[in-house]
Amino acid sequence: MSTDTSKAAPDTTRIHNIGYRSYDGPRLGRAYARRSLFSQSLRGAYGLGRSAKSKVLPMLLFAVMCVPALIIVAVAVVTKQSKLSIEYTQYALFLQVVISIYLASQAPQSVSRDLRFRTVPLYFSRPIERVDYVLAKFGAMASALFVLTAAPLLILWIGSMLAKMDFAEQSKMFGQGLVSVALLSLLFGGIGLVMAALTPRRGFGVAAVIAVFTISYGAVSTLMGIAYATENDGAIQWLGLFSPMTLIDGVQTAFLGAPTGFPDGGGPSAGVGVVYLLVVLALVAASYGILMRRYRKVGL
Repeated sequence: MSTDTSKAAPDTTRIHNIGYRSYDGPRLGRAYARRSLFSQSLRGAYGLGRSAKSKVLPMLLFAVMCVPALIIVAVAVVTKQSKLSIEYTQYALFLQVVISIYLASQAPQSVSRDLRFRTVPLYFSRPIERVDYVLAKFGAMASALFVLTAAPLLILWIGSMLAKMDFAEQSKMFGQGLVSVALLSLLFGGIGLVMAALTPRRGFGVAAVIAVFTISYGAVSTLMGIAYATENDGAIQWLGLFSPMTLIDGVQTAFLGAPTGFPDGGGPSAGVGVVYLLVVLALVAASYGILMRRYRKVGL
């Protein structure tokens, strides 16, 4: 009997040419990847490019932010008011609950899914680096919040022009309002992303963001009320350092001449306002640093 194994088990190896070849086109690099991630994250914050269900909440909250401004404008035009019934810098303070809900719903959407489905290492396997990812996500969240908070101010300014109010005065107050909401967007966006990035579970991220903003504001407002009732007015301006919203309120009161929501009606002085501004900038920088440290681990 023959022991030739080649006849018993014929070779079935085949070589197939499936058309793979090297890429000879332009290399767009990190900058393009960073811009693409920023654009995709910003669009995603309003449900663009996602399912119809994903668009409902952000678009609804955007409408809720704008409807009061439309009503104020309509009343001002019909009654021919000489000034708007609300300051530009006050608008975001009055609708802070809507802003917090929007942030709580969209910050986890921006970062938690990447953590849950472990897609972050795939980002870092391309030309994009950790700093690019953090900058793109931070910038997109801050930009989304700025769109949410600046759009009503634009409506107010257009309405003031239709009501034939003083152009210079309204434009100045409009500019002050934009500065205020820009600072708010950076602060809230940074804190919201940090809370959301701590866990891959979206539900926990939503709860964490809501807790940080609502509990801190409620606690600080209560303590301010107690200090005001006990005539301890000096403590009020320092208590404002412990809540993101009162921080923004204090900065715009000290430097933009905005009316304050503090119980004593005075707000922080210019000297204390410097401390407020430094704390805001420190929190923004700390949020960026924490995100960089967080993605140093998950990117491995």
